Amino acid sequence: MQPASAPLLTTERLDLWLPGRGDFEAMVTILADPATHRHLGPQRGPADNFAPFFRNAGSWLIYGYGMFMMRLRGRPELIGNCGIFHSWRGLGPDFDDMPEAGWILAADHTGSGLAREAMEAALAWFDREHGPRRIVCMIAPGNTPSLRLAAALGFTAMRDAALPGAEAVRLFERPRGPGTAPVYRPIS
Repeated sequence: MQPASAPLLTTERLDLWLPGRGDFEAMVTILADPATHRHLGPQRGPADNFAPFFRNAGSWLIYGYGMFMMRLRGRPELIGNCGIFHSWRGLGPDFDDMPEAGWILAADHTGSGLAREAMEAALAWFDREHGPRRIVCMIAPGNTPSLRLAAALGFTAMRDAALPGAEAVRLFERPRGPGTAPVYRPIS
């Protein structure tokens, strides 16, 4: 696995690398900030963050893609993660067992275009390494900045859903290949 000192991808302002041992604690700290966590469901502590972090790391091992850790170029501090990981959330065959895009940026770095810069690099890398494939993502309906980012990245709304625990999410896809985007179906 690539150490944090050797980025896998670089952009104009960011280094993106594979998750490493020291990244878990830094992500827990980022997620502990209520301003960062406000659209991610119930607040979780280190034990609850362990499974998603290692799901993403395991996605690298099994599927060859996953979330990248993010930092400002040349800086040591982790500022978030982004990328495409493999997931199964129990939301149905149009969403489960698919590459899923996601991004989390520390609250003090939002609004600067860094999430878009990182995701454009991650999506370009994914398409180059794995071919153009359908990718899904889910966003809390009230997360306006992420809804705008998803649209800018080419994601279209599929339907509303609820995660276990009744958290409302909007499901999106970035279709690739022949066919048309599905019609958006809100939950009644």
